[in-house]
Amino acid sequence: MLRRTCDTTSLAIGIEVQQNARMNTQRLGTSDLVCTRLSYGNMRSAGTWTVGEATPQRRAAGVAAHVAALEAGYTLFDTADIYCHRVCEEILGAFLRQVSGARKQIVIATKCGIRFENDPSPGAPHRFDFSKEHILSSAERSLKTMGIETIDLFQLHRPDVLMNPPEVAEAFDELQRTGKVRYFGVSNFLPSQFSALQKHLRQPLIVNQVEIHLGRLDCFEDGTLDQCLERSITPLAWSPLGGGWLGTGRAPRLSDSRHAHKQWVLHELDAVAAEYGISRSVIAVAWLLKHPSGIIPIIGSNNPENIRECAKADAISLTREQWYRLLLAARAKPMP
Repeated sequence: MLRRTCDTTSLAIGIEVQQNARMNTQRLGTSDLVCTRLSYGNMRSAGTWTVGEATPQRRAAGVAAHVAALEAGYTLFDTADIYCHRVCEEILGAFLRQVSGARKQIVIATKCGIRFENDPSPGAPHRFDFSKEHILSSAERSLKTMGIETIDLFQLHRPDVLMNPPEVAEAFDELQRTGKVRYFGVSNFLPSQFSALQKHLRQPLIVNQVEIHLGRLDCFEDGTLDQCLERSITPLAWSPLGGGWLGTGRAPRLSDSRHAHKQWVLHELDAVAAEYGISRSVIAVAWLLKHPSGIIPIIGSNNPENIRECAKADAISLTREQWYRLLLAARAKPMP
């Protein structure tokens, strides 16, 4: 459990953590990075996407969520430059400073490539940017923001229509040569986009972070997971609970056009959960863990109780019958 070694006027300075749990581990792609089968994602750690609303209290709560994740056994921590305009990277950095030895226990992943409106000057549109200049400057800022010397996994966040693979390759080579990044990956890439970039890189892309859950089955059908199996790429699953609606105690809105279908999925989830005597959230996460591609669900809650609860999925192995029962509910139609 966490213990503070400072006076109460400080913001969690000197946190000591007892890592009470151990999860099963796996390699990320073909790299030598070894991490847990679940990842902690800190997108919500600021409690807001507005920098001015990221109060000291919210930041402290964010640090506490990171502590809960480490105590629960998570060792892959995922963030991005755009999360609350880098505040979430700042919170991860605060966690590293305040928890002795935390940096040696975790794998740090961050992302770049999305630029907000008016960045860097008024009138600039919201866009994606894989230019060499932006990739290099983003990595530098992330290192400084988190207070670390090396990013373990640096991912391109969303496909840039103007992506020039040789230019990206130059940026990756420089970041790896200077020791600022160990490995690279992508996020939200289709197989064709992944292949187009990989052809020009010296380094193997080790992950593709995509949306996968019982309400989003695209990756099972568009070749993404097939490519992961073929090339030993690790899929990271963002929003494994579908933005929350698959979670314990949640229900779809009556106004939702898919209300009846979602209710049926939840009914089936609850039925399988009852067979194990655990929560719906755990089964929804365990469903992803069953796939042979080695999907790593990213748990994005800022609630320590939810972080600990989802960690239980690591110990659950669904049967093929249970897995397909849930898939059929999600498909809302029989297998061909």
